[in-house]
Amino acid sequence: MALDYRLCVRFTPLHEFISSLHTYLCRKSYKKIDLSMEWVEKTQERLTPELRSMLDSTEVNGDWRFIYLLALVCPDSTSPEELVTWIEGHSVGELYELLSQYGNEFPAQMEAFRTHAVQLLTAWNEEYFRQLDPEILRLLHAEVARRTDMLTQLSPEDFVDDTTNGMLFTSIPGLEELILVPQYHFQPLNVIWHFGKVTLCHYAARVYMDQPGELSPHHYRVLRTIGEKSRMKILRYLHHGPQPFTEIVRHLKISKGITHDHIGKLRSAGFIHAHVEGEVTTHYSLRLKAVRQIDEILYRYITTMSQ
Repeated sequence: MALDYRLCVRFTPLHEFISSLHTYLCRKSYKKIDLSMEWVEKTQERLTPELRSMLDSTEVNGDWRFIYLLALVCPDSTSPEELVTWIEGHSVGELYELLSQYGNEFPAQMEAFRTHAVQLLTAWNEEYFRQLDPEILRLLHAEVARRTDMLTQLSPEDFVDDTTNGMLFTSIPGLEELILVPQYHFQPLNVIWHFGKVTLCHYAARVYMDQPGELSPHHYRVLRTIGEKSRMKILRYLHHGPQPFTEIVRHLKISKGITHDHIGKLRSAGFIHAHVEGEVTTHYSLRLKAVRQIDEILYRYITTMSQ
């Protein structure tokens, strides 16, 4: 089934800047990200008390969503400095006009929102992002080049599936473009925002600062994930066809919270597809491609490391 929207892969340092800040703000995800609490603790040591206080009071809510949108609509900006300059150069009325193209919900107090956004973005850039290892950005640029080549070789559906490790975006009324952005900090999780005619998906690029020859965190995750009875039951259940979350809970006969955790781990490992409409996951289905890759991962690791 052909996609009814344009598909592209983009990356600039501004994207990873926003992703790194999002990673820090998502406190509930600290135990789920590959960087782990160690990254959080080391980052906190570098921040001034003023910035830490500002971060502690910033929630991943509607206002934060609009900071993502500003980074999306800001023309020709590839760095945090350019984004901040652009925001400061627009009046509140101009910002309303720009945002209205992507929906009709706005920050309750636009002037206060703009001031907070400028302060937050400026401080995070000065105290964290400017010191980021440039190798991370190089790897992400290389990922985009690789994916751009793949875009000409795969069908759009297969390309989105392979790139995002199992995300399937349903065509919905008004959607004109799906933008895929590789990210390093928030791996293996995804960030999905839908802004009327545009859906933005930050996907785990599966690039790491590891020693060559070792299994990547993603491959370790694949092998660890299947070693649990309830997750195996989910995979076998989904083999019969796509199912919504409620039916998976009913089948397992365990709590929603535990089921959600199992599904999250299966998604991060790429064993199941997440079918998405806008920002909502409607149901899940088995991703046999990942199941078939287990033997290949083990074989490459054992034969390569034994040489």
